[in-house]
Amino acid sequence: MAHYIWMRLGISAWKAHRWVAAAHALESLPAISEALASGELSIDKVVKLTRFATPETERRLVSWAQGVSCGAIRHRGDLASRKLKEETLDANRDRRLRWWDVEGGRIGLEAELPAADGAVVIGRIQEVARAIPVMPGETGPFSHEARRADALVAICSTKTGEGSDLARPTLAVHASLDALAGTQGAEVEAGPVISSQAARRLACTARVQMMVEVASGDPVRVGTIRRDPPEWMLRQLRYRDRECRFSGCGARQFLQAHHIEWWDRGGRTTLENLILICFFHHRLVHEYGWSVKRDRQGTVSWFYPNDHPYRAGPAPPRAETYVHPAVLAV
Repeated sequence: MAHYIWMRLGISAWKAHRWVAAAHALESLPAISEALASGELSIDKVVKLTRFATPETERRLVSWAQGVSCGAIRHRGDLASRKLKEETLDANRDRRLRWWDVEGGRIGLEAELPAADGAVVIGRIQEVARAIPVMPGETGPFSHEARRADALVAICSTKTGEGSDLARPTLAVHASLDALAGTQGAEVEAGPVISSQAARRLACTARVQMMVEVASGDPVRVGTIRRDPPEWMLRQLRYRDRECRFSGCGARQFLQAHHIEWWDRGGRTTLENLILICFFHHRLVHEYGWSVKRDRQGTVSWFYPNDHPYRAGPAPPRAETYVHPAVLAV
């Protein structure tokens, strides 16, 4: 029955088993069964109540459940469950992480973890998210979710054991000359298609290898792998810049070396042509059309896509506009 419900309704196998278990429990819980039939309680609340309700406590629990959230009922059920050990073992066996391609340059990601492991993951993501700068113009009720997504990518972009807090991508990206020119997308090896702008950003700190193909797609020549920039130059760069050079940021984690004059446009990998930018503000340059300059005195200036200079802090007040009284009269 659980398998049929799982396939028929498209819910998870775990949830289907919970529904079947709740249905059996309702046979001895008439008050909760009546509350479900009358609409006093939702199916989600009923499924959670049947984990710990008894014929002696069900009427009191129905009144309580009407005024609390599903999460509160689930928490009480976890505390009262005599099968928590068995359920934890089931959660360990059923742990999973999967991803899939979505149209529009997106990837869907879904994980189901044991509660203890999930708490570790959530805690780490929230810790990093609190230190992530808010991107210019990126505010709103769901901006915190964007910070969490950025935190997850930042954690996965930083290698451990290198003695460095510089974030480096660990992907194999196939980008044609057309992709680097911005006329088509690039392909992640065994993964999705990404924009040419994202491919350029990854090339700032990734291992770069040139592969020449004929029209049929067969490779005819493979160049040597090189890392831009080398380790000794990164150490000098970290010593000089110390933190993200985006105005007002100051982040010292998840930093990347950015070519001021882009590498694929002939920019040299020299200390004068490099600045440290955090992973998040690096995207402003490549995906959002911002630009950055560094003068001989070391002053770094940022510019919007329309070439207007960016100034850290609150937006300047709008200029007063004079309107002739005759216009107001009309």
